[in-house]
Amino acid sequence: MVKIAAIANQKGGVGKTTTAINVCAYIAQQFPTLLADMDSQANATASLGVEMGERPSVHDVLVRGLNPSRAILQTRIPGLDLLPASPTLVAADLELASMMGREYKLKRAFQELGNKYRYVFIDCPPALSLLTLNAFAAAHTVLVTVQCEYLALEGLSELLTTIELARANLNPQLELGGVIMTMYDRRVSLSEQMLNEVRNQVPCTFQTIIPRNIRAAEAPLHGKSIVEYAPNSAAAQAYKALAEEILATLSH
Repeated sequence: MVKIAAIANQKGGVGKTTTAINVCAYIAQQFPTLLADMDSQANATASLGVEMGERPSVHDVLVRGLNPSRAILQTRIPGLDLLPASPTLVAADLELASMMGREYKLKRAFQELGNKYRYVFIDCPPALSLLTLNAFAAAHTVLVTVQCEYLALEGLSELLTTIELARANLNPQLELGGVIMTMYDRRVSLSEQMLNEVRNQVPCTFQTIIPRNIRAAEAPLHGKSIVEYAPNSAAAQAYKALAEEILATLSH
């Protein structure tokens, strides 16, 4: 059975896309994996070294009903495919608003893929929009990224409430898979304080903490995952451990 996980946070700059890419890179070593980029900034697409040009994207899948297999690309990472994004996604909320079944466009698209992939990860946009609701309607699990910085809890309760509403109204199967703490800096006492506060508020916070690491920041500039760019770095080891934790969570 295909397992679908949405990686979400309505705030930008919390390591969501970096986490999506690197977790997928590790899981793809074991299982056929698809990463769906649902952000109009197309950061996941660019970070994997894909230049879109006139290629079809997830926008065509959602709005035009294009079969997703016609938009999906193979990445340089064996086992990892990409459903790319493009800047045209910025208008998708307006275009979907008047459509019947607008929240289920992505779910139906994934159903057309059958069992081609064992795991599908959705990199959600940094907003609680129709695109995010499509991700929640399609997913079995939501993984939330939260940075170990000031105001880390800002918006977290709102997002958790949105997940509950999506479960009640769109997708009874949807579960909170866990919170991923990113940008941890052991030299800063506030990082530890934020980590403890989030763990107290959300017990299903993952044990693996993603450290602030220059290698992880550099990798997307080269169109690579941390697996390819700096496999022995602290960030790479953390993402490997996180991927194993996520696999254990999704296998339940």
